[in-house]
Amino acid sequence: MTTHLLVSTNTIEKYFWTWQGHQIQYTLMGTGKPLVLIHGFGASIGHWRKNIPVLAEAGYRVFAIDLLGFGGSDKPPLNYTLELWQQLLKDFWDTHIQEPTVFIGNSIGALLSLMTATNYPEIAAGAVLINCAGGLNHRPDELNLPLRLVMGLFTKLVSSKLVGVLLFNLIRDKSRIRRTLTQVYRDKAAITEELVDLIYTPSCDPGAQQVFASVLTAPPGPAPIELLPKVEHPLLVIWGEDDPWTPIAGAALYQQQSETGKVEFVAIANAGHCPHDEKPEAVNQLMSDWLCKHHH
Repeated sequence: MTTHLLVSTNTIEKYFWTWQGHQIQYTLMGTGKPLVLIHGFGASIGHWRKNIPVLAEAGYRVFAIDLLGFGGSDKPPLNYTLELWQQLLKDFWDTHIQEPTVFIGNSIGALLSLMTATNYPEIAAGAVLINCAGGLNHRPDELNLPLRLVMGLFTKLVSSKLVGVLLFNLIRDKSRIRRTLTQVYRDKAAITEELVDLIYTPSCDPGAQQVFASVLTAPPGPAPIELLPKVEHPLLVIWGEDDPWTPIAGAALYQQQSETGKVEFVAIANAGHCPHDEKPEAVNQLMSDWLCKHHH
């Protein structure tokens, strides 16, 4: 297991770690109780750039990781699943942390945080879920019939050798990325060149298109409704109210659990799918307060 220093940007130092023969990029900042930050689909460590320094300043040892297939990590041609990434997180913890950790994630990263805290209670101290995905993909039973057929066709096209590349190149075009972001962010000022580049740059890596196709055709994985009753640790659930991708209606599940006292639920007004990036002051404050209660 080799670890070597890569580069330093704004004092967030990036490292590489070899996992199952693949290079995984991660960062580490600060000292104290450990946190692991996990990005969503198509994002990377950089999506946490407004959160890492603040959490480190608050007295935590903040790790953020690029999941295999994304960001600065390798993009091998594998069958990508939530279980694969869960194993990556468990092995990362075994190698680098080895003390109870709070897992913090956005979207798919939030679902991975919930999975890890549920399935490996011995390594977790809690989890923060930010606009948690219901699965890696839509479950067919969640879509009405026309949409199911459209998604089925899209999945076939994405996987095809020729059309898949064309589609991927359309989707990752910078102007298209910007348009997609205007759907999922409420605050247009948060959609900066830096943010567009964060998403665009890794999409130029060899293998990025196959990762994209693999993820879109992967099984959805365990559903939050199956995981939630099993969680032994406290959860903070944060939800941008104006999210078209994981609408707040889907958050009812967590709101019901908040009556048990295990789950703290907070809605963020005027924020979309990524409130940690769109409303970082509010989200950082919520996380710091909750961590102070549960992870000191």
